[in-house]
Amino acid sequence: MKITLTVGTERFTADLENGTDLSIPVGPVGPRAWYVGPPSIAPVINRHFTGSVALGGSVNFYNISFNPHGHGTHTESLGHIARGHASVNECLTRHFFVAQLLTLRPEAQHDGDQVITETQLADRLSPGAEALMLRTLPNLPEKKTKDYSNTNFPYIHRNAMSRIVQHGIRHLLVDLPSVDREEDGGRLLAHHVFWGFPDALRTDATITEFIYAPDTLEDGLYLLNLQVAPFVNDAAPSRPVVYRLQR
Repeated sequence: MKITLTVGTERFTADLENGTDLSIPVGPVGPRAWYVGPPSIAPVINRHFTGSVALGGSVNFYNISFNPHGHGTHTESLGHIARGHASVNECLTRHFFVAQLLTLRPEAQHDGDQVITETQLADRLSPGAEALMLRTLPNLPEKKTKDYSNTNFPYIHRNAMSRIVQHGIRHLLVDLPSVDREEDGGRLLAHHVFWGFPDALRTDATITEFIYAPDTLEDGLYLLNLQVAPFVNDAAPSRPVVYRLQR
């Protein structure tokens, strides 16, 4: 099925039978960060019930223990940094957005950091995009399995984040564990800029981390379906699916 939509003054079509899932599942071999171990997935077993067919039970009935920020693709809300633990389940009232995929190689800094800078974004953000998906180079398959703890992974400079906000981006998706430096003394500068904290709060804006955009996807405009699991929490596992917009 194809749909037609207008972005600015241009008309595009999207084939809804030809989407690409950018999510990385929560599982024993998925990516992780923040010094958490792998997720735990184990059957409920007690004197009344065996929750495993392999162990003689009638059904599989497993408990799953994981951290939404540390395991797999997830979407987070303002509640990640604000009092009150606002739920990501409440901040999304729409689930389809015009999104731009942009590939960047973070710039090496004198202190050894790798940073996405404002200069890299200048004149490259598409008019009409409500969401921005950043793919960092090198785009290695190891992104889908890597333990990022204590690796000083790339991050977004606060000035670059200001440019993103000024452009009108409400939903930011990155293939990194965080938009901020792994160790920054708890300042979370890019998070604060993105959500306008504390004086100009953007309660409907989201950040999605740990996506994986394969090399088969070209930079450009897409229709994004941002599917978020209905957890009452500041973050939840998510499945962003994109459909190429064709003129």
